[in-house]
Order: sequence, then structure tokens, then C-alpha cells
Amino acid sequence: MSKYLDPKTDIVFKKVFGDHPDLLISFLNALLPLAPGREIVELEYLSQEQVPMIPTMKRTIADVRCKDQEGRIFIVEMQINWNDSFKQRLLFESGQAIVKQLEKGEEYHLLRPVYGLGLIANNFDPDPQHWYHHYQLVNVMNPRREVIEHLQLVFIELQKIPIQSRETKRLQILWLRFMREIDRTTQTVDPELLENPEIKRAIQLAEEAAYNPVELDAYEMYWDQIRRENTLLSGREMKGRAEGLSKGLAEGLKKGLEKGRIEGKAEERTQIAKSLLLKNIPIDIIAETTGLSLQDIAELQL
Repeated sequence: MSKYLDPKTDIVFKKVFGDHPDLLISFLNALLPLAPGREIVELEYLSQEQVPMIPTMKRTIADVRCKDQEGRIFIVEMQINWNDSFKQRLLFESGQAIVKQLEKGEEYHLLRPVYGLGLIANNFDPDPQHWYHHYQLVNVMNPRREVIEHLQLVFIELQKIPIQSRETKRLQILWLRFMREIDRTTQTVDPELLENPEIKRAIQLAEEAAYNPVELDAYEMYWDQIRRENTLLSGREMKGRAEGLSKGLAEGLKKGLEKGRIEGKAEERTQIAKSLLLKNIPIDIIAETTGLSLQDIAELQL
């Protein structure tokens, strides 16, 4: 029985799409909103340039950059953990790809379209039906007729893709299923995926046997980093919730005091302060809430 590696990781993503242009062509034609008759026929890979890092997201991105027979530029990125900065990063990179097309003195009509494709392993839009996000420049007064097509961004939430859909291109669903379903937990591959020769090759390239020990070590290091980032994000989220709860509780008590719902007797204020101390609420907030001095509250901690 074959064992597989996850194509959402940097090393596998690049082995499948960074070394096999025919697979990347099939992938992009299936996923991007290209007009009929303007599909990608051939492409060349572009050099990887330094791009801005997302804070706390240092190893969660795999990317491939290429240009097709019309000169259109395509930037493909895989994001394991969603971060709001990811959208700005892809916009920045796509914008840079437009700016760097022209040498000094060249005419603007020579600019070719740029497509940025971001694949997201987790969800960021609360709408369960909205998984394909297509952005382009339009005239807001006449969005259907006046479109600037030179910069387009597409974000796809892999967890939401509908396996059975009559409204979505079949090859698109199959490629996205490959990205979502193949990983080390895969024991058997759905025969429907193997029926397509290009996706079958991609699955073969994701087999663990296709990787040498150095590549496998890099794969494990990648997931170790992802786990550390998840732990960091989880800790920050818990801290944020605790701070929000503390502020909310303090504000509620303060309003209660102001409106006379809580009597202003010193004994009751002291009891309130003690309760807040047990909840690890900062003493400056307790002082503001109860009217006690910082010294009085400090003495309660003794």
C-alpha cells in the first residue's frame, strides 16, 4: 500500500507543480477564470524573488510563479493557516509583477495581465457556500461592462469545496480534491481521481517513495513549524479572549456602580475587588471599577 505526503506542503507542492509544467497548466486552466479560447497552452517558470514575510507565518507558504504564451503572469500560493495579511501579500506580489514588466521608457500598453491564486487550507469566510473568491478591478457604477482585467486575485477555501456540484467544472473539483484529500492519512485513493491521467501523475508524485531522506526531513520540519505556529496562534487567541472577558466584566461592574445597581459601601467594594483579583484582572481596572485606591487593592493581595 502506497503512503502519501500532503501536497499542501512546500516540498510536495513544488515537486508536483514546480517541476512539471503540464500539470501546472492543467491546474491553472481548471482553477482560474480564464475566458474561453484563452486557456494556457504553454508556460515558463519565473525566478523566485524575495517577498515580504507574514508575521508568525514564516514557513506556511509554497509558491510557484510562471508566464504563459501570451505573456500573462501567474502567481500560485498555498497557505496552511489563514492570516488576514495573506490577502495583502498576494496583492503586493501581483502588483509587483505588473510594475516590473516595463523597463524605463516602455509604453503602458505592453502590460500583460497578472493572476494571483491563493489556496487556503482552512476557512476564513463564515459563509459555508462561499468558497471561490474572485477579485478584479471594476467600475462600481457599471461593474458588468467596465472591467480592468490586468489584475485578478482568486482565493479558494479547500475545506468548503463541493464534491458533487453541477455548477463547477469537473476538473476543477478533481484538482481541488487532490489538494484536500491526499496526505499521510490516505489509505486508498478514490478511483475517480485516478481516472484523470494528470491527477494520477500528481498523486504518484505525492507518494512518499518519491522522496529522498533529505526531502523527508524537510517535510517533517515543515509540519513541526506549522504545529508551533498553531500553538502560538491558539495561545494568542486565548489571551485575547481572556482580556476581552476581563474588560467586559470590569466595564459591566463600573456601569453598575455608576447607575447605583451596586451599593457603594466599602465592604461590598472590597468583596468585588477580591473577586476580580481571583480572576486575574489587572489592578488598575479593578481600581477604576470599584473606586478603591491602588494601595488598598495591593493590600488585598497580601
